[in-house]
Amino acid sequence: MEQILVFLLVLCAIAIIILVLMQQGKGADVGAAFGSGASNTVFGSQGSGSFLMKITFAFAVAFFAICIILARMAVNQNKSAQQVNIPTQQSKQVSIPTPVTSAPVKKAMSDVPAVPKKG
Repeated sequence: MEQILVFLLVLCAIAIIILVLMQQGKGADVGAAFGSGASNTVFGSQGSGSFLMKITFAFAVAFFAICIILARMAVNQNKSAQQVNIPTQQSKQVSIPTPVTSAPVKKAMSDVPAVPKKG
């Protein structure tokens, strides 16, 4: 089920990208005033704006709905895994061993010469 939803999510994302790239910007209507008004006759007299915007909106709603469904599925899988005591990323506890020191370590002489003091 999850793989199908991820596949649909990718399809919605690709469709949204294509639909947004197909739409005309607000400045494209200026060209119609100077004699190139016949370019919008393919989608009707209003142009492709409202038709493409409705389809883009539908794909955007589907995209967000699938995202919410996938998020809920992930939360439910995490809760069920914790109930069965299966370690998950949130429930992993890493113990860091502390170093054992028996005696204080004396500072060894360094090979780096000391900086002379001014004064």
